[in-house]
Amino acid sequence: MRMAMIGLGRMGANMSRRLRRGGIEVVGYDRSPEVVEQLAAEAGMVPADSLEDLVERLEAPRLVWVMLPAGEVTEACIERLAALLDPGDVLVDGGNANYHDSQRRAARLAEAGIEFIDAGTSGGVWGLDNGYCLMVGGSETAVERLAPALRVLAPAPDRGWAHVGPVGSGHFTKMVHNGIEYGMMQAMAEGFALLHGKTEFQLDLAQIAELWRHGSVVRSWLLDLSAAALAEDQQLAGVAPVVADSGEGRWTAIEAIDQGVALPVISLSLAMRFASQDREGYANRLLAMMRNAFGGHAVERRSASGDSPAAG
Repeated sequence: MRMAMIGLGRMGANMSRRLRRGGIEVVGYDRSPEVVEQLAAEAGMVPADSLEDLVERLEAPRLVWVMLPAGEVTEACIERLAALLDPGDVLVDGGNANYHDSQRRAARLAEAGIEFIDAGTSGGVWGLDNGYCLMVGGSETAVERLAPALRVLAPAPDRGWAHVGPVGSGHFTKMVHNGIEYGMMQAMAEGFALLHGKTEFQLDLAQIAELWRHGSVVRSWLLDLSAAALAEDQQLAGVAPVVADSGEGRWTAIEAIDQGVALPVISLSLAMRFASQDREGYANRLLAMMRNAFGGHAVERRSASGDSPAAG
């Protein structure tokens, strides 16, 4: 089997490596020629120096996997591929795309006779060794053609991947997966913050995290990762308290509003990420002024530089 991988970042490169380990030929392209050359030398990937070159190196019917950041980059790549591929070819988007975009792209490609698969992909940088969880949406015919690659990429040939439904369902399932992930991470972080704050007990957070990993109800991969981080540095002094959101938590909250489904934990975990990113703190400054106005409570004033508060 020969297929193409477009986008050789952390995920795309490791997926290419895993495919090669499983005996699948991979034609790879990335905007960075150095990355392409390195992966070709290391894993035996067939290098391509352009999308046109990549398509020419595949025999019809072709199988092309796109592993790029969601948004304009993926949109532009798929538009270019639509003009290069032939009827019967299969195009897979394994990035974190909005499922509405996936449905729209599938309809656009169908006009040219090109099959589209949306593959929600989870596993991160650990996927190379542990395998990836793959949530796949598309037609039965297209997914069957992709199945040999899915069996190699997954943790095992018979588990860790599934054809979950029609086009759009793969990225929809991955969206909800990430929303759940937000809530689990937030709960775990809050629990350890509470443990950290009980200074009178002098709790060893690394010990507790390791304890919970074995036999407890909350054992999980997220706990494994937290235990490893706490074993290295319990104070986390060098880490800024800013948590990014990749977009899927937002899409999950919007979907909940559209459906009228209550998602308090996921929605609040998303709000907490927004709060961690708020360097301006305008709402809290206005709250301080309200409290001062009705109750005469003291207001802390910023220093002239604006970097730290001064009592006032």
